[in-house]
Amino acid sequence: MRASISKKTLRLAQFALLLAIEAIVCFTPLGSIPIGPLVATLGMVPVIIAAVVLGAGTGMAMGAFAGLFSFIVWTFFPPNPLTAFVFTPVYSLGPFKGNFWSLVVCFVPRILVGAVTAGCLSLFTRLHWRNGLAYSVSGVLGSLTNTVLVLGGIYVFFGRSYAAALGRDIGALLGLIGLTVLTNGIPEAVIGGAAAYGIGYPLRKHVFHNFE
Repeated sequence: MRASISKKTLRLAQFALLLAIEAIVCFTPLGSIPIGPLVATLGMVPVIIAAVVLGAGTGMAMGAFAGLFSFIVWTFFPPNPLTAFVFTPVYSLGPFKGNFWSLVVCFVPRILVGAVTAGCLSLFTRLHWRNGLAYSVSGVLGSLTNTVLVLGGIYVFFGRSYAAALGRDIGALLGLIGLTVLTNGIPEAVIGGAAAYGIGYPLRKHVFHNFE
């Protein structure tokens, strides 16, 4: 009984710590890492770590908080007011207005990061992949889930409006999205994979192993 209580307390403490880190990377400049001319954001790192250490459900809960924090940022102090409408139905600028699909783009990809990361790790572990590969690839795929679904959601639900807000032709939007994947999505995926193995794996092995 005492071990069970201790494990629950540990899980709650770790979740609270990761949630605090999520808030920091979402609400402060510390969440952005310049990589040469590129910038990678760290918003999915706590979600990925929560998923590999605490499981799919907790990872999805962390993803939901990541979506909530993103919603707050894009509603009240958007990094780019021209495109804020794709992440929040509350914000509008001239003819560009958000709607229900804004919430889908803002929340669903982040929630699914937790599910995909934990699901991939479980699958790769059952396939007896080496720990380094299993954790790293799971983190990479989790991060790419967010990138692909956010950009895909923008294209599907707001393609013409998004292109018009940026002053681009709809025909050029796919190229712009592809460039964003290369310049932001790939660096963030590398960071996600490194965090899953470099942080998530030691926590799961050396901390939770003592409570199993």
